[in-house]
Amino acid sequence: MHSRVLSELGPAIASGEYPPGTVLRIDELESRYGVSRTVVREAVRVLESMHLVESRRRVGVTVRRTEEWNAFDPALIRWRLAGADRSRQLRSLTMLRTAVEPVAAGLAAGAATPEQCRELTVLAAEMAASGRAADLAAYLVHDIAFHRVVLEASGNEMFARLGDVVAEVLAGRTEHHVMFTAPDPEAVTLHVRVAEAVRAHDARAAEDLMREICVGALRELDILAP
Repeated sequence: MHSRVLSELGPAIASGEYPPGTVLRIDELESRYGVSRTVVREAVRVLESMHLVESRRRVGVTVRRTEEWNAFDPALIRWRLAGADRSRQLRSLTMLRTAVEPVAAGLAAGAATPEQCRELTVLAAEMAASGRAADLAAYLVHDIAFHRVVLEASGNEMFARLGDVVAEVLAGRTEHHVMFTAPDPEAVTLHVRVAEAVRAHDARAAEDLMREICVGALRELDILAP
């Protein structure tokens, strides 16, 4: 039950329907969603963990300043991408990818295990196959997995933790149609070449190729979400 409350209240806060400083009363939320106080409190606890709200006795649940929100929380990213501020969010997150993923790919060229190298090769081939078939759902699955492996193979645990963030960005672009109707063949080729560079332990090539992928994603946004 608290998931239902969360799925409505969270996006409402993220979209600005309840701006910072708004005080939400537990009893009012109970009535609005037709649930018990316990269910409301469970949903509020999740929102507190994301730093969207804070609860105080005799005050209620107050929406926090946006600067205090956990901007890396996958659920918050999903909610913001579903709102009116989608374009700015996508650009901000893609710029983050551009700063991190090329470095991660370069590190992966030196740190990836043989199994990770094989996995990247297989995933790149599956991306190529689903791209030719214009199967966006399958392409997304393989694309997310590819970028997760690169981040994990970097050997940097902080980069690896960004896997969920990148997954939400890629999923959001597909779900909200902020990408071309078929995967860009050039982008697919770049993923294949990243896998080859990592397998060949060519750090410079891996970094440069991944940067091309991220810059290409920014160019897509210029066209589809200006």
